[in-house]
Amino acid sequence: MNMEEKQGETTFKNSLGKAGIVTIIGRPSAGKSTFLNTASGEKISIVSPVPQTTRNALRGIVNTSFGQLVFVDTPGYHDSEKKLNKKLKEVTQEQLVTSDALLYILDATRIPGPEEILTAALVKPHIDKTIIALNKIDLPTANVSEGINFLKQVFPEISENRIFQISAEKDTNINDVLKALYQIIPQGEPLYPEEFYTDQEVDFRIAEIIREQAINRLYDEIPHAIYVDISDMEWRREGKELWVRAFLCVERESQKGMVIGKGASMIKTIRIESIKQLRKIFSYRIDLDLQVKVNKNWRQKDVVLNRVLK
Repeated sequence: MNMEEKQGETTFKNSLGKAGIVTIIGRPSAGKSTFLNTASGEKISIVSPVPQTTRNALRGIVNTSFGQLVFVDTPGYHDSEKKLNKKLKEVTQEQLVTSDALLYILDATRIPGPEEILTAALVKPHIDKTIIALNKIDLPTANVSEGINFLKQVFPEISENRIFQISAEKDTNINDVLKALYQIIPQGEPLYPEEFYTDQEVDFRIAEIIREQAINRLYDEIPHAIYVDISDMEWRREGKELWVRAFLCVERESQKGMVIGKGASMIKTIRIESIKQLRKIFSYRIDLDLQVKVNKNWRQKDVVLNRVLK
């Protein structure tokens, strides 16, 4: 079977009997979420130019004749003592120990600095089960040689056949990375049914799409000050339509006005674009009631963080 075939178009047989969990790790905006979406052929993780868009350990499932890879997309590893960032770091660290393999993604357009060194140090104890991907090689600002030199300095023991140059956005050399990961993961039965490409609940997926559409239209600190609360869901039209009431939650009254926009133009746009994206994901219609509310200083409240970072 050709690995170029997209999941869902062919009935895959796990002929080699391999299955394992692969944790994706890297700095913010390295392209982890884009890799996951490209590899799985589905929109698993939201994508934005805003750093640290991913807040949870999101699972995307790839089934081929080689076996089943369960990818875990983690938040970008970022050194900060803010409570939200510390929670995000904990989410990433928890995944490393339990995974069968790691995929360390670096951005070839950025010079490795303190954060890259910090991330590499986190990977180093697990280097024997790690595949490395130097991403964004298609961009004119990519400096592949500098990235390779950095990797050789921090991981002198790693074999060159575990380092790949990729473009997650252009689907360049993604299959080579998948094949290398299959070499690492153990024999075993599939962890999920063959038709699954994610284990995310419906309300979580809806909330993430709304958040994606919001942060890609807002500026400054607002994207990091937003979370989405799904307060109610109800099947209508004899099960053909899912009605959803959701709140875009911000920290201050001044932010609320910016999210609503003049004449409610911003919140209307976010709602319409969210519905368009949701129609691409779900086979049934989504009717979205979207409002904005203030939860003052929510990023300092453990009860909210535990709910948002579930």
